[in-house]
Amino acid sequence: MTELKAALKSQYHASLKMMRLCIRRCPEELWLEGKHPRSYWRIVYHALYYSHWYLLPDEKAMVPWVGHEASMPALWGDPPMVAALSQKDAMKYLKWLDFRVDDLVDALDLSLPTSGFSWYPISKLEHQLVNVRHLQGHVGQLSELLMARGIEVDWVSAQHPNKGKSPEP
Repeated sequence: MTELKAALKSQYHASLKMMRLCIRRCPEELWLEGKHPRSYWRIVYHALYYSHWYLLPDEKAMVPWVGHEASMPALWGDPPMVAALSQKDAMKYLKWLDFRVDDLVDALDLSLPTSGFSWYPISKLEHQLVNVRHLQGHVGQLSELLMARGIEVDWVSAQHPNKGKSPEP
């Protein structure tokens, strides 16, 4: 199980590094562009929020990031009346989450037959694979939007965490 958790951590970190590139390289006008719910910033926030939530043992364990707006839990459906998340705040959330990935993965019992989320009737291990795939799927969306503007996002195949001081909340 140790090798499997190390692989999961590496892929979470690699996907988050690619997300970081998508946030950094996004021009300000594109950040706010797009029709609800497909605006760039909403895709970023949705991917980070659910990656965070699904890294937890179960659906009840969620304690939102300090910058979370209670009125935008899913960012789909009817447009909530909230200001767009800034690129700076998106980067803070990403750094906060990336710093915690190793501890979150270590805390998971990947041998559980259930995901801990009632709407996902799969094992905990498969749920983690779905979560990485979900995150990377949205990174792919964001990368395509950037590439359509001539902005490249490098592929990251594996990434190990940067150890150091905890990012600001």
